[in-house]
Amino acid sequence: MTPPPAPPRADAAAPPWPDLPPGFSLHAFTELDPNALYAILALRQRVFVVEQDCVFLDADGRDAEALHLVHRTRSGEVDAYARLFLPSTARDHVELGRIVTAPEVRGTGLGKHLVAAALDAVATLAPGAPIHINAQAHLDRWYRRFGFEPVGEPYLYDGILHLAMTLRAGALTAARAPSARAP
Repeated sequence: MTPPPAPPRADAAAPPWPDLPPGFSLHAFTELDPNALYAILALRQRVFVVEQDCVFLDADGRDAEALHLVHRTRSGEVDAYARLFLPSTARDHVELGRIVTAPEVRGTGLGKHLVAAALDAVATLAPGAPIHINAQAHLDRWYRRFGFEPVGEPYLYDGILHLAMTLRAGALTAARAPSARAP
């Protein structure tokens, strides 16, 4: 017996959603139920506010315009997350931000798979667009593995040294990390 077709997405006019590896899902803000949104915000605050001892307003008013890449454990806990902003009338590039993994999964490769899944999503949803990130400066070499290059000098943001980085237009295919689908 064939399952019924999936209901159309709220943004059916958007490009096709990417095929993501197991455990990952991509959502428009309006698709996030209250429990999912709470789990995402709790992870972001746990790391960016509490662990990094940085008092700032994480719920910055931009979540409604973003896509939300979420990784869940087999038990359903959110353990990795990234926020994606596609090109629009306000910007000609993709922005990746709030890239975060839970402390207990660091060193497992999940961060690499998270960024690779984000790049896979960008390749489907905004092929050829340059990708900008504002990385914590100590992660400069880590992001270079994906093809990102620094733009300008490091700067202080909320008390943490950051570095603007770009993956230039069209460089995504050549610079892509090993597939997030790899074990």
